[in-house]
Amino acid sequence: MATLIIIGVIVLLGIIFASMYNSLVKLKNNRENAFADIDVQLKQRHDLIPQLVDTVKGYASHEKETLDRVIQARNGAVNAKSIDEKINAENQLSSALSGLKITLEAIPT
Repeated sequence: MATLIIIGVIVLLGIIFASMYNSLVKLKNNRENAFADIDVQLKQRHDLIPQLVDTVKGYASHEKETLDRVIQARNGAVNAKSIDEKINAENQLSSALSGLKITLEAIPT
């Protein structure tokens, strides 16, 4: 009878040990899967950076063109001598500044 109890306790301890081991393996696999998901997200993020750089380069050239137009229009307005030249230069400056306002309003805060 005592040997049956000892065998029962050993079997019970074996079942508990196997269950704990399986739980630990499951937790380890869940952890590895979570890190694999993070790696996938980071790779996607890293793959988007060149697209972002290209977008910024394109927008920067547009900004440069807008700023150049404003500077040229301002210089034309400052250097205008006659009334007709001043009116024409101020119209060009207003047009250039309206392009600058649109650019500023389009930038998200």
